[in-house]
Amino acid sequence: MKPTPSQRRRGPRAALLALVLCSLLVPLAFIFDRAPSGYVTTDERRRQEVFVPSFVHVEPSKGGGGGAVDPVPVHGVIQEKKISNGTAAVLQRHEQTGRNSSGVSAKPKVPPVPRTEPPKAVNESTQRTSEVSNARKRRGAKADEVENAKACQLEFGSYCLWSTEHKVIMKDSVVKRLKDQLFVARSYYPSIAKLQGQEVLTQEMKQNIQDHERVLSASAVDADLPSFINKKIEQMEHTIARAKSCTVECHNVVRKLRQILDMTDDEAHFHMKQSAFLYNLGAQTLPKTHHCFSMRLTLEYFKSPSLDSDVSLARKFKTPNHRHYVILSKNVLAASVVINSTVISSKEPGNNVFHILTDVQNFYGMKYWFARNSYKKAAIHVVNYEGMILEKLPKFSPRELYLSEEFRVLIRSTERPTEQTRMEYLSLFSHSHFFIPEIFKDLKKVVVLDDDVVIQRDLSFLWNLDMGDKVNGAVEFCGVRLGQVRNLLGKTKYDPKSCAWMSGVNVINLDKWRKHKVTENYLMLLKQLVKNNDEVSLREAAFSLSLLSFQHLIYPLDKKLTLSGLGYDYGIDPEVARSSASLHYNGNMKPWLELGIPDYKKYWRRFLTREDRFMDECNVNP
Repeated sequence: MKPTPSQRRRGPRAALLALVLCSLLVPLAFIFDRAPSGYVTTDERRRQEVFVPSFVHVEPSKGGGGGAVDPVPVHGVIQEKKISNGTAAVLQRHEQTGRNSSGVSAKPKVPPVPRTEPPKAVNESTQRTSEVSNARKRRGAKADEVENAKACQLEFGSYCLWSTEHKVIMKDSVVKRLKDQLFVARSYYPSIAKLQGQEVLTQEMKQNIQDHERVLSASAVDADLPSFINKKIEQMEHTIARAKSCTVECHNVVRKLRQILDMTDDEAHFHMKQSAFLYNLGAQTLPKTHHCFSMRLTLEYFKSPSLDSDVSLARKFKTPNHRHYVILSKNVLAASVVINSTVISSKEPGNNVFHILTDVQNFYGMKYWFARNSYKKAAIHVVNYEGMILEKLPKFSPRELYLSEEFRVLIRSTERPTEQTRMEYLSLFSHSHFFIPEIFKDLKKVVVLDDDVVIQRDLSFLWNLDMGDKVNGAVEFCGVRLGQVRNLLGKTKYDPKSCAWMSGVNVINLDKWRKHKVTENYLMLLKQLVKNNDEVSLREAAFSLSLLSFQHLIYPLDKKLTLSGLGYDYGIDPEVARSSASLHYNGNMKPWLELGIPDYKKYWRRFLTREDRFMDECNVNP
């Protein structure tokens, strides 16, 4: 039987109606879908938007890991602020998502079920399941700790390493209980205050909150708590129990708890920033005792008769046959330890000549100190760097003495941003290093030592090195390659596979330096890379200027020559430190500061001259 025309038209109408109905239902399904996976997907997409644009993707090479590098100086770079803000935003979103998911869920009250003993097999299975679950929780907690440590170090630098090492375990359980009670009471108080007929409970809760606040303002530990504190705790427990028995809107209490939690997080972050600022201030500021010591030496210099060196020592300063060391320093004790450790470790101390480049403020104090202390017949030459530059290079704008610059470098892969993040610390030449050939025109080869270095072996073999056509003998650091920092090197040509290098102990061939015109190339790059002549821009530019000026001119020294990281790394083996030829305290935790790492200070202290009346009068005890 053939269908009628009306029946033939009814089929397409039904299909069209079904299609329209599906088109309406599908969007509604997405709108009302509240699955947790939707939040995770959104959060991951936002995380990519925060992290990925901050880093430049670099193809992996054989020599170094594929990643991107944002070098960040200790003194602060704009990129550091971008990274820190991005990290904070992601963490804040993640915490907010966690609070939403935990705050909405509420467990209904269920009547108790009669307890029965399960079979033995069920017990064993349950035990194995709980062990696996606990192991997963421990691994998850450990991963969270590592991620939090990376985020903290990214924002606050080496302060996080120091604070972790000096973390104080809270033992005051009563104070913690008081704070917990105070948080709960504050969350219930707004809801209780709105209820009619609960004026007495409201007044009682208000009084208990004020009493807790008064006690906590005067007591930070259990030992400072008053004798009647147990009575106050019982009263608060009773008040909170009465508040919980009242019929209140739970979402108001939850919202209040979230507000208190946010305020607590903000307060903790504020104190973290404040502590990090004070830590950096203490790391970069000369202690009061050291300042007193320098001023006393300067005063004694002008009170004493002439301290000019004799003719024989002055002749040594310009004789190329001797072993010449160059030290840039503004710290008398630091320079003294470098010289004393080098002389004691040397087989021929009388053949050593030390040239100390310092600023005009510390020039006279250093001259007085090294004139009244002898170092096994080694010649000490104190040079006023600022006066020398003003005399020989009057057109050069940065006349201030700059010490070796230290940079904090973040290395992160764009493919796995949370697992392959590492922080490295680089120490490079400053602007002042590039004028050593102009200051010492009569010398052919020198060894440049940072003032945070301790020498433990004889370094005479460095003068026998045949560096060929190379200029700078340095320990290479292939954890950072030039291709990974190309966004900071400008348009200058360079080999992307070249490794970075470290200052600390550097052999400089001055003849090859002059032949390759390293100083002239440095001045040309300085004009290209530095637009503003302010101090911050100059110190930031030292990273790229040091790497580009010595392009293809680095002679790699043995890595065993210098052990770096004693100013920030707590994980160095004492046996390795004891057997190294030289120790480099690069980082914020210098050995002459109270912030210095105690386990490594002893290698620096044993070369310190202690029998001096000025150190006793100024209470210098590093």
